[in-house]
Amino acid sequence: MSSSPKSNKQPAPIEDRIFVAVMKAADFLGQQAEQLLKSHGLTGTQYNVLRILRGAGPDGLPCRSVGDRMISHDPDMTRLLDRMEKRGLTTRERQKDDRRVVKTRITPQGLEMLKKLDQPVREMHKQQFQHMSAAKLKLLAELLGECQKPAPNEDPKAS
Repeated sequence: MSSSPKSNKQPAPIEDRIFVAVMKAADFLGQQAEQLLKSHGLTGTQYNVLRILRGAGPDGLPCRSVGDRMISHDPDMTRLLDRMEKRGLTTRERQKDDRRVVKTRITPQGLEMLKKLDQPVREMHKQQFQHMSAAKLKLLAELLGECQKPAPNEDPKAS
């Protein structure tokens, strides 16, 4: 007879285990990114905003559009943009044709910050995934893309 107690507990369903594994992987990778960005005086959220605004070009984006494109949604986008504007990384301007719309743009200082980070971020990502083959990386990208699609019976507007 074994001295260790036997558990009658069933293993967690595969979906539960996958969810936890994805969350742990995201946290692990995200912490590495946060450390790199912190050394340049940015948070991951601020970096994300700068990338979004660089992609938007000189026209910029309304605040809501920036929020919609975020990787992780920030509940207080206005305060985040306030802090970034005070640091000279972004500017905001109320539109003359529709006073309700405030366009946010990246500044030359914000562009310079991203330019300094482009190569270190690329190197970090390369290092994070260097142990995986190109075929596995391609498959992982496809599978994670599938995770972001709504289930056939799910309302995509509900999420």
